[in-house]
Amino acid sequence: MAGGGKSSALEFEQDPAGTLAIAPGFLLSSVDPESTPGYPGAKTDGAALLAAQDSRLNELQEMLFAEGRFGSSKRVLLILQAMDTAGKGGIVGHVVAAMDPQGVKLTAFKAPTDEEKSHDFLWRVEKAVPGAGMVGVFDRSHYEDVLIHRVHGWADEAELERRYAAINDFEARLADEGTAIVKVMLHISRDEQKKRLLARLDDPAKHWKYSPDDLAERAHWDAYMDAFQKVFDKTSTTVAPWHVVPANRKWFARIAVQGLLITALERLSLQWPAAEFDVAAERERVAAS
Repeated sequence: MAGGGKSSALEFEQDPAGTLAIAPGFLLSSVDPESTPGYPGAKTDGAALLAAQDSRLNELQEMLFAEGRFGSSKRVLLILQAMDTAGKGGIVGHVVAAMDPQGVKLTAFKAPTDEEKSHDFLWRVEKAVPGAGMVGVFDRSHYEDVLIHRVHGWADEAELERRYAAINDFEARLADEGTAIVKVMLHISRDEQKKRLLARLDDPAKHWKYSPDDLAERAHWDAYMDAFQKVFDKTSTTVAPWHVVPANRKWFARIAVQGLLITALERLSLQWPAAEFDVAAERERVAAS
């Protein structure tokens, strides 16, 4: 698996970036949300791998942050899209949390405000793009503006086509500016979502996570699957390919996204910045202080 660390944890048979990236002709309906593509282990193995790779992810992110402090334009943007309960919060809590928070910018996009509605849909997204040396995480993103709008008919076909093109131009510009874009759809089944919604209702500590609106959107499940398919068809590009991560098994989704982030960071060919001072002389000064 990407990461290069010496660990005894059972690793992926192939780099998740290759296994999970969609190819031309991809059909979402062909993906089994229960599957664990490229990973031969069980839940306990996955937990061990997640822990074993934390230090590698942290090290790479620190190198990225350090390069950014010395003029590098490199950055990473992780885009998480999914149906409700698919585990975006778990990715943030169990994968992203392994990194130094000073080098991470998390943006959770909610329904747009009146001010945001007065601008084009990418206006608020542009403001949330991570700076140099940062790992940005979008919990939902600009893709809401084509998914929900298609499902509910809030935009006609011409406007949706304009938005797909605008998204591709936006992401191509980010890539040109040094951004490694990791786009992930966490794919759960309709039955699994029902289990997770019921679990929220059965646990008073999770009632705050439940909204009656979740059930309203669940009624449009098939329309959302069609909308996701259209997103993949229109916006999976060479510089910003989509990755579909089966997510019925939370532990698998977490190690898969962790692996995608590690690969994205490794592909940036990061280096520790060279000291701009005489290290030996400074060591003598410190020792004598």
